[in-house]
Amino acid sequence: MAAAAVFELIVPISKPLTGKVAFVTGASRGIGRAIALELAARGASIAINCCSGVRAAEEVQYQAEQLGAPCAIFPANISQKLEARRAVQDVLDFYDRIDILVNNAGITRDRSLRKMTDDEWTEVIDTNLSGAFYCTSAVIPAMMAQKFGRIVNVASYVGQAGAWGQANYAASKGGIIAFTKVIAMELAKYNITANVISPGYTATGMLNSIPAERAEQIKEQIPMHRFAQPEEIAKAAAFLICDGDYITGQQINVNGGIYM
Repeated sequence: MAAAAVFELIVPISKPLTGKVAFVTGASRGIGRAIALELAARGASIAINCCSGVRAAEEVQYQAEQLGAPCAIFPANISQKLEARRAVQDVLDFYDRIDILVNNAGITRDRSLRKMTDDEWTEVIDTNLSGAFYCTSAVIPAMMAQKFGRIVNVASYVGQAGAWGQANYAASKGGIIAFTKVIAMELAKYNITANVISPGYTATGMLNSIPAERAEQIKEQIPMHRFAQPEEIAKAAAFLICDGDYITGQQINVNGGIYM
C-alpha cells in the first residue's frame, strides 16, 4: 500500500493545462502546429492564429478537437498592429482569458545584405519581431489582471550565430531574444514568465525547399547529423509552460548541437 501511495504522488496528471487558454501564432503549420497540438494534448483550449492558411488551420483544429481540446481559429496578419491586437481581443472575447501566448509566426526573405531590398528587410522584421510585440503588448493586461501568464517566444539559432543571406531574419530573432529578457524582468512580479525556444534546422515546409544536396551538407554541420522534428521543439515549449514556474528570461536551444 505504501509503495502504491508513493506512486500516485509522483505520477503527473495527464492534462496539466485543463482550464488554460493558449494563443499560438502561425499555428497552421510547422512548429506552430506542433506546439498547438502538444498543448491541446495537455488539456489547453487552443486559439489558432494563421495569416492565410485557413484550410491548414482547420486541419489543426480538427486534430486538436480529436484530442479533446476546444479549439477556434483567429485569422490575422500579426505584422499589422491593428490586426494583431484585434486577434488578441477576439480570443479574449471568445474564451474570456488567455493564459499562454506562443509567439511563433515567422517568415524568411533570404538575400545577401548588399542585394536585400528595404521591403525584404521590413517584411521580416514586421512579422517576426514587431508581430511578437503587438501580440504581447495586447495580451499582458489580461495576464496581469489574472496574476498568471506563460509567454514562449520562438527564436532561432540564427539569432545567436548569424547566417549568410539572413541579415533580416537574424536581426528579428536576435531581437526576440533580447525582447524576451525585458518581458521577463518587467512582468515576473505578476507571475508571468517569458522564455525563448531557439530551434536549429527543423523539418518544416520552410526547410523542405532546400535542395537535397544542400540539406545533406547542413546535416554534416550538425553534431547529431539530423534535423529536428517539430514535435521536439513543441515538447520544449510545453516544458516551459507546464513545468517552468521558476524559469524566466531564459533560452532553450533545441538545435542538435549546431550552436553551443
